[in-house]
Amino acid sequence: MKRQLRHATLTLLKSCGVFSLVKESGWRKQSLLILCYHGVSLEDENQWRPFLYISPQQLERRLHILREGKYTVLPLAEALERLYRNDLPPRSVALTFDDGTYDFYKLTWPLLRQFGFPATVYLTTYYSELQRPIFSLICSYMLWKARDAGCVDLKDFGIDTPVSLSSAEDREKAVAQLVQWADGQDLKGEEKDQVAARLAERLGIDYQQLRTKRILQLVNPEEVKQLAHEGVDFQLHTHRHRTPLSEDLFRREIRDNRVRITNAIGGSRNHFCYPSGSYRPEFLDWLAKEEVISATTCDTGFATSQTNPLLLPRLVDTTGRTDLEFESWLSGVGHFLSRRKRARLAYVPD
Repeated sequence: MKRQLRHATLTLLKSCGVFSLVKESGWRKQSLLILCYHGVSLEDENQWRPFLYISPQQLERRLHILREGKYTVLPLAEALERLYRNDLPPRSVALTFDDGTYDFYKLTWPLLRQFGFPATVYLTTYYSELQRPIFSLICSYMLWKARDAGCVDLKDFGIDTPVSLSSAEDREKAVAQLVQWADGQDLKGEEKDQVAARLAERLGIDYQQLRTKRILQLVNPEEVKQLAHEGVDFQLHTHRHRTPLSEDLFRREIRDNRVRITNAIGGSRNHFCYPSGSYRPEFLDWLAKEEVISATTCDTGFATSQTNPLLLPRLVDTTGRTDLEFESWLSGVGHFLSRRKRARLAYVPD
């Protein structure tokens, strides 16, 4: 009912010209909307995690809306520089993509080039080098793929009771137990991948096919080089997609991440994205010590010249967001109708 009411309200506001009025307002000109995407489905990932993935068709519609609405899509660094000197062009937007999944290389960048839009990729580097599916995600995905298979015994994976694959809650609980079990044995990336292969066999899933299709894998260093050469901006997202509560470990994540990106493509990396949108007050000081000048969250909202540059809000686009809702946010109307909130965890890092 709430969704129907919201749709009716937005339809009325758009038909009455409110979208256009807000889009051309002085407030909107002084505000920057940073869009956040996590992944574009190579197959059915948007059905598995609709808050994490969208379909290629949905992304293409979003880009059409940006172009037809005459929004100014700026490179992130330029957008932030102009934001803080109060020099934004009308209807400013920046596009960011978290993690650096292979689908960005395969599907997203070709679309962005077609539209002539720049983008920033916040690259986490451990799995980029390892070139295996991300352990926690591939386990979750495979349990979801096998959701019609009833119960499964996973005692030899550290899970004491049978897992009901038809229950989303039971599946995610099983993933958390599986990750904890693997970490408790101090398994490295390749060893975790062997566990995932065994799990696939138990579930009757062709794991080699998933690896060949590069489902839930990241771009490799050679693809990073190619994309950077073609104009993609790669920035910091930690090496292992985690934010330790120890200053030394936190800062090491930044340094390890920066070194690996710089080794691949050179240049300076001073922009950061909090993994899973998770941040704490002490992180700001630690980032400043590492000479990070901006950090994006997954909190919903627009950035203004008064926004702390280390706590930049974004709009996380998802499968469940309609084109009309998306357009309402581009114009600025969505900002006035929403409750500001922190986003849900994108995924459990391993």
